[in-house]
Amino acid sequence: MKPLYIFRHIDCEGPGYLADVLERHRIPWQLVAIDDGGAVPDSIGGCSGLVFMGGSMSVNDPLPWIDRELDLVRRAHSAGIPVLGHCLGGQLISRALGGEVTRNPVKEIGWHPVRRCTSPAARRWLNGLPEEATVFHWHGETFSIPTGAECLLESEHCAHQAFAIGNTLAFQCHVEMLAPMVVEWAQRYRHELDGAGPAVQTAQQMTHDLETRIHGAQQVADVLYERWLQPLLDR
Repeated sequence: MKPLYIFRHIDCEGPGYLADVLERHRIPWQLVAIDDGGAVPDSIGGCSGLVFMGGSMSVNDPLPWIDRELDLVRRAHSAGIPVLGHCLGGQLISRALGGEVTRNPVKEIGWHPVRRCTSPAARRWLNGLPEEATVFHWHGETFSIPTGAECLLESEHCAHQAFAIGNTLAFQCHVEMLAPMVVEWAQRYRHELDGAGPAVQTAQQMTHDLETRIHGAQQVADVLYERWLQPLLDR
């Protein structure tokens, strides 16, 4: 099987728990470290799917690699190749497919519940999961749902937490988190916690009872990742 290309935009925002799931299913993957000067591939011919991780930059920033990643998303989606995005990655997918990325009404940082949307796609993708689950968030912008896609998840402070269209799955929230990642982000990005709003937790709040929260979020991630991977697992 050809590897998945996983695009990392900041060194501390790698594949996290997704890497564990891929290794469990013996699915090969290759890291494209944009943060370390890695080049966006010119072709999708060498991969079985695309994964885009998060980052503190905006999809609307004039960065040279953004248009190249948007082009890869469009080509992979048109070819029916699985595409997955987390936070910034989900915003890239939205914009590539005709959506918009704008400022969210508030920053959403820490552990907050997400709810299942009422769409048929939400029933399919989230079958077997509870109507509400608590996952990790760290974002100040949000994506719109592209034409033809269906909303999967929403939260009190962000109406669009996930959407799907075909084999393309986009998250605003972070289902990929491991406990050390939460601790590192709380330290590295602590300047974003100043002047906390209604959906911004302190570092102490977001690291409290961390293993229990991670375990709960990974139960959600297992279902969503494995359903996204199903076309590859069926080969």
